[in-house]
Amino acid sequence: MAKPKPEYDRISELKAFDETKAGVKGLFDSGIKNVPRMFHYRPDKLDKNSSVSNGIHVSIPVIDLAGVKEDPGTLRNIIDKVRNASKSWGFFQVENHGIPLSVLQDMKDGVVQFFEQDLEAKKKFFTRDYSTKNVAYNSNFDLYSSPAANWRETLFCLMALKPPVPHELPEVSRDIMIEYSKQVMQLGCLLFELLSEALGLQPDHLKDMGCTQGLGMLSHYFPACPQPELTLGTTKHSDNDFLTVLLQDHIGGLQVLHQNQWVDVPPTPGALVVNIYS
Repeated sequence: MAKPKPEYDRISELKAFDETKAGVKGLFDSGIKNVPRMFHYRPDKLDKNSSVSNGIHVSIPVIDLAGVKEDPGTLRNIIDKVRNASKSWGFFQVENHGIPLSVLQDMKDGVVQFFEQDLEAKKKFFTRDYSTKNVAYNSNFDLYSSPAANWRETLFCLMALKPPVPHELPEVSRDIMIEYSKQVMQLGCLLFELLSEALGLQPDHLKDMGCTQGLGMLSHYFPACPQPELTLGTTKHSDNDFLTVLLQDHIGGLQVLHQNQWVDVPPTPGALVVNIYS
């Protein structure tokens, strides 16, 4: 008589994975052929709706910020576009936002360099203590509470209100993290001005409320997956900050929910995706 299969012990699998501090990159490097069960999503949770609704292709608005500080007419036009996009979508892309393409590329390269360095170098930043750490590396912040883990690992850095001192940041990507966060903070201040005016308020209204004081940087890394049909890199979610500025790499996969329809957001060179909390 065959022995009954042992009951699946999810907690033990999660702990064993977490204690390696190697994340999904460690699983990829080990050459595994089968995705561990802790990453499996039920088939009904792997809904991959197309971006085409009723035969009509839809895409999030793209707003060109060129001339926003130079011409009052251009400014009014941009404010109208921000208002409409925020009201109807909650998402839009911005072009000619002032951040050099070289900085965007260096930031993407810096993320890859951090996650692809030796494990011992990354382990120094491994923690699940977000309350006292400005810099935290791990795989899945909600590893022990989510129904299934995402095939992803993340470096979190609190760059403002209380920024880390330079030596607290990973050496391999330190300089570009500081420069990129400085540039994004400037863009964020501009976006808050535009949103304030789109609401019929004074340009500094949201800034005076403190909306521009904090800045958190999340750098995600998605290693190749041997069975991508069984899991997801990032599940559906709502960002919990006021404003998200997202830099995509060339691979894509980002979708946003619009009128109960998942819409693809293909990577656009030089563009940044803006997500307004709602």
